[in-house]
Amino acid sequence: MPNAALMVASSDGHFREMVRDNLLNIPNAKVAAEYQEIGGNLYIRVLQDLERNPSAGLIVDISGDTDGAIKAIEKVKQAAPDLFVIASHFHADGETVIACMRAGANEFLLQPIKRTDFRDAIARLERAPHHAIAGESKLGRLYTFIGTKGGVGATTLAVNFAAVLAQRGLSTVLIDLDWTGNDAAMQIGASPQYTLMEVAENLERMDQALFEGFVTRDPLGFFLVGPPDALEQHGHFSDHMFREFATFLVEKYDAIVIDGGRAVSDDVVLAAGQISASVFLVIDQEFPSIRNAQRYISFLMRMGFNQDQIKVLVNRYSKKTGPNMAALEQIQSTLNQPVFYGIPASPAVIASINLARPFVADRTHAPDLDRLFRAFVDKAMGGKKSEKNSLATDEHG
Repeated sequence: MPNAALMVASSDGHFREMVRDNLLNIPNAKVAAEYQEIGGNLYIRVLQDLERNPSAGLIVDISGDTDGAIKAIEKVKQAAPDLFVIASHFHADGETVIACMRAGANEFLLQPIKRTDFRDAIARLERAPHHAIAGESKLGRLYTFIGTKGGVGATTLAVNFAAVLAQRGLSTVLIDLDWTGNDAAMQIGASPQYTLMEVAENLERMDQALFEGFVTRDPLGFFLVGPPDALEQHGHFSDHMFREFATFLVEKYDAIVIDGGRAVSDDVVLAAGQISASVFLVIDQEFPSIRNAQRYISFLMRMGFNQDQIKVLVNRYSKKTGPNMAALEQIQSTLNQPVFYGIPASPAVIASINLARPFVADRTHAPDLDRLFRAFVDKAMGGKKSEKNSLATDEHG
């Protein structure tokens, strides 16, 4: 029997549990992803998860916000026409069912879901033709960097990640969501005139020309937008605003890089992570950082993230360990998660911050660091280069 994979979209934990229970009774079936929010950018997350599970179907609980969920189904089907979609509600009146079918749903299941109806729907999912849905997507990708404690270098890595993508000709936007630190502008020597507040005020009329008039363009080619200096204005940029903003960005730019600071539970940072292709948890080899990473991973998993999406990134990695520094094996054992990459320590990093330029801007200044960081970018983008160099074996001075 073919493997059946189902992505589940519902704000109701009981519904998601009901789907999981029903899948347990079907051999080789699994939940491919869970989405606790159904909104206009659901299609972004669905397309990302289809890359990992190209034969998966999608079940959408429309009982919470019926009109909004049906619109979300319509947008998903526009982005992935061959995706097998199941809609579900407590009521199966003709008007609702017809609206779901017009939006592109293939099936409708009445809640509470009967096992026989569910099994039949999954059987039709398995027989449905599957095409390279995800490969057709032209949407940009989000990459979020979150530090597990202060000073681990999440901002520096995000800035240089965006810089490398821009050097490679990708249209790239760097968004600083660290409202307390607000360091990304400092690291590229910028003094932005406009901030996320202007973005929020103009979301309804946002287009590419207006956006690029608001943001700072780095000499390397990427755009930057971040928070205002006034800390008390944070509450005026909501997670809902970010989702609307992100929907605009992925349709216009190749890559969106997020500096999330340390605020993993912040609603806006969480919204960014949820639609990111990768969430890089930046740690060092000190035990407080590793302990926090353990807490962060548990939290993200409870919030519906999958383990493939969360990537542990060790900054200032050294093979040499001391009494207060964990070895690679200890880190992986403690986190029950492989380390995705290690970036070596280098004086060039501090020097570049003091010069207010990304360290990748000058490839000759610290060639070993530059080579290893670009290999990290290759791996993060799904490339095949430098897999064996994914952990530096020494500090590079």
